[in-house]
Amino acid sequence: MISVEQAIASVLKGAAPLGSEIVSIGDVAGRIAAEDIRARMTQPPFAASAMDGYAVRFADMGAGTRLSVIGEAPAGAPFAGAVGAGEAVRIFTGAVVPPGADHVVIQEDVTRDGDAITINEPQAAPRHIRPAGIDFKEGDVLASAGARLHEMHGSILAAANISEVAMRRRPVVALFSNGDELVDPGTALQPGQIVNSNHYALGAMVARWGGEARYLGRASDDAAAIRAFFAQAREADIIVPIGGASVGDYDFVKSAFKAEGGEIFFEKVAVRPGKPTWHGRLGKARVIGLPGNPASAIVTAALFVQTLTRALAGEATGEGLRTTRAVVTAPLGANGQRETFIRAAAAQASEGLAVTPAANQDSSLLSPFASANALIRRLPGAPAIDAGGAVDVIWLR
Repeated sequence: MISVEQAIASVLKGAAPLGSEIVSIGDVAGRIAAEDIRARMTQPPFAASAMDGYAVRFADMGAGTRLSVIGEAPAGAPFAGAVGAGEAVRIFTGAVVPPGADHVVIQEDVTRDGDAITINEPQAAPRHIRPAGIDFKEGDVLASAGARLHEMHGSILAAANISEVAMRRRPVVALFSNGDELVDPGTALQPGQIVNSNHYALGAMVARWGGEARYLGRASDDAAAIRAFFAQAREADIIVPIGGASVGDYDFVKSAFKAEGGEIFFEKVAVRPGKPTWHGRLGKARVIGLPGNPASAIVTAALFVQTLTRALAGEATGEGLRTTRAVVTAPLGANGQRETFIRAAAAQASEGLAVTPAANQDSSLLSPFASANALIRRLPGAPAIDAGGAVDVIWLR
């Protein structure tokens, strides 16, 4: 049995980012940039009016000043001439400011009389013009290589006249469940049956970590059936069998994996929950076997599947667990010899980040995850701690 840190090191060994692919800017959210993404144009590409009004020379401003209106500049149709002394051009928000003008007087501050305007309000300083490049300039880096893009980046890249970008390929994570007792949601359960539920959360978590989750289905407690699922998943980057990881008479997953030609690197981790978690390789695919108990599966996925997925996706390669310090709101007993991860709800409080452990930590329970957004990390042999003490926290979401 190995430690959590040793297990993470094993999972990350040789885990380099996957290749890149060209992606439409509409699909970049959640993806990792394969290279620096630079603006192809300056934005805005011209000095633009920030208001509806009149483009003028600030030198002409003064209460009661009368100016001749020599034309107009709607957005997308620049005025062809220039603004001279005593002249004004009717302009609209987003339109090109004509040469000679260095100020836009808003329409509320003037009176229009035919082809002339009178300035009614004092103008304190040149205003209401957005300089060219105030947002970004051609060649500026809009996203660095290795950065995870979010929902705003599609619009930012579009404004930079970019339609496609090179992104890291998302690791394909093939998941399958194991157990004769599992049935689909909505099924009329027979005695001894339970609903197959773990893969819904795990698939969504994989997607959030930058992977492409593919659920293959449920394998029965039969070595040949399990081998068939491994064979089906061989082309994935990561294979995640859920359940059948222990040493019971009907736990065939690891033996079927070996029979299919897989190599096991470790079979147990000194972690609570999730001791039966195992790791190996099948061809080019890395395999992380998760226990069937819901909390065990979700916690160990957050530790090991997340770490590997992010590394293959090109983010946080070679890193271990990312922790944040928090203040615990309830006392915690002394920890045993296995590193323990306690489901908890973390939120900002007056004293900083506060974290409250879920009342029941049984590994079969899913309902604590409805409010739990973090895991309290307790190292082996950690002493008891009172409420108000500092702990390390790992974010779940």
